[in-house]
Amino acid sequence: MNQQWESLEAHARQKGWSYGQFLMALCEHEQQQRYLRRVQRYLKAAKLPQSKSLSNFDFSCCPTLDQGTVLNLSQDSSWLKRGENLLIFGASGVGKTHLAAAIGRDLIELGQRVKFESATLLVQRLQSAKAQLQLPQLLSSLDKYDLLIVDDIGYVQKSEAETSVLFELIAHRYEIKSLLITSNHVFSDWDSIFADSTMTVAAIDRLVHHAVILEIKADSFRQKAAQSRLSQSNSKRTI
Repeated sequence: MNQQWESLEAHARQKGWSYGQFLMALCEHEQQQRYLRRVQRYLKAAKLPQSKSLSNFDFSCCPTLDQGTVLNLSQDSSWLKRGENLLIFGASGVGKTHLAAAIGRDLIELGQRVKFESATLLVQRLQSAKAQLQLPQLLSSLDKYDLLIVDDIGYVQKSEAETSVLFELIAHRYEIKSLLITSNHVFSDWDSIFADSTMTVAAIDRLVHHAVILEIKADSFRQKAAQSRLSQSNSKRTI
């Protein structure tokens, strides 16, 4: 307000605003600046992959993906307030990470706090905290995020040390805080993630109890891009 009131006062005099109109405009400007600063602060803390948004996600390449459902999840944060989860399945390279990051970015603009974590790196952090008897503190620190994105859970190694802390994270956030998990393994293959079938069933049960599940059936974007580059290279050689 201190930075803007003089220039805004000059504009108000030109337009013949009342004192009330001037004060309202000054407050609206302050509110907008606070919102923009908060979004930038939340984006920095979220550590989302760069340049991932719904505007540059190619839905035409994913005919089985319901675009309306995705847009609703990104534009209505009420599911976070209910502690619901979002699970995105698909083969490698079909855009799971892009979609997760894009939804996270939109939710930040709605005022929600989001954190993006690679599943393998997150599990390492959880293991380290457990070894130092600090796991409850780390889990509590993650509670400040309305949405925790755990990317590529399928790459977590099947060992009791890794999967036990992952299960503790899932159980800790159950019905309280939301998880967005991407995986290239469908549920029937999750025995390859968790050390025993009992833990697998318990983890899946908690995740799906309040969840939206999206499955992307498409060709790998990375493979198509590589093939396109190869075709262009071959065309240049021919010319």
